[in-house]
Amino acid sequence: MAADQPNSIPRPNGPALRFVAAGLIVRGGEVLIGQRREDQPMASLWEFPGGKIEAGETAEQALARELSEELGIQATIGAPVTHIRHNYRHGGAVDLQFFAVHEFVGEIDNQIYQQVRWVRLEDLTGYDFLAADRGLIRDLAAGKLL
Repeated sequence: MAADQPNSIPRPNGPALRFVAAGLIVRGGEVLIGQRREDQPMASLWEFPGGKIEAGETAEQALARELSEELGIQATIGAPVTHIRHNYRHGGAVDLQFFAVHEFVGEIDNQIYQQVRWVRLEDLTGYDFLAADRGLIRDLAAGKLL
C-alpha cells in the first residue's frame, strides 16, 4: 500500500471489549470471592469467580463452564443480578453479567486463584476488588441485590 493511500483496514473505536459472566455464589449470608494470583494482570485484587464468554455460549453456559474449570463445581446458574460495562484506565473494557448461584454440587477446589474465601456480604467493602466490581460491592454490602 502506498504511503499516500489511507489505511483501509477497519480499526475498532475505543478499547477492545471482553464479555464476561461471573457468579455470586452465596451460602447463607456469605459469598465466595477469589484473589487473583501475583502473575495475573491486576494481581492480588479480589473478584467473583467466572470468565470469558466464548463464541456460541450463552452467559449462563459460560459461567457453568468457568465454575467447573476454576472451582471444580457443577453449579446451578440462577437469576441475573446485574449487568455492568466498565472501561479500565489502561485501555481494556469489560461487559460483565453477574448471576446468583445458590446451588452447586461438589467441594470447592481452587484451581486458579491465589486464595478463595467465603465473606459476609456486609464485609465485602473491606476487600480490594477489581474496579469494575466496586459499585456492585457497595450494593451487595448494603443488602440491595441478594
